Amino acid sequence: MKNPKSFRSYARRVILSVVSSFALLVVLSQSASAMGWKGIEPLKSRRADVERILGKPLVDQPGEEGTLHFNVNGGVVTISFVTARLVANKKLNPDYEGTVLEIVLQHDNSSDTPETLTISGKSRFEREGMKGGEVYRNLKDGIIYTFVDGKLKTTRFTPAAEQWARARKG
Repeated sequence: MKNPKSFRSYARRVILSVVSSFALLVVLSQSASAMGWKGIEPLKSRRADVERILGKPLVDQPGEEGTLHFNVNGGVVTISFVTARLVANKKLNPDYEGTVLEIVLQHDNSSDTPETLTISGKSRFEREGMKGGEVYRNLKDGIIYTFVDGKLKTTRFTPAAEQWARARKG
């Protein structure tokens, strides 16, 4: 029989390796879903979740289909929801009706630039110039940044490409 101490050491290394691999898999699988903001996630969160997290909207619009606006530190956030019409047009599973479609942060006085956000030159972001600014899109992860005069003006969180694919009726 082999040395029991070396076997225990080997067993510990194997267990540690398996646990580490599983933890990495969990982290990577979470990053494949759409990015959220303050716990609000596209195609997952609903109006009740949004109001629980952000409080009462600036203007109360009854029903699941309303677009909600909230004052937040540093600007305004607009939350729009998946409507029955969008479900029909995009051939989505009806369960997605009433979930968050998009989160738009309008930044009042952000000092962030593409460089400070480390997105400039990153291959996962598609850059598009526009008059007075530029847009950086990462549709795979569901995030879009708009810069005007070099400063961050809006951040949009949308469903990730993979989420859109899962949401469609198959």
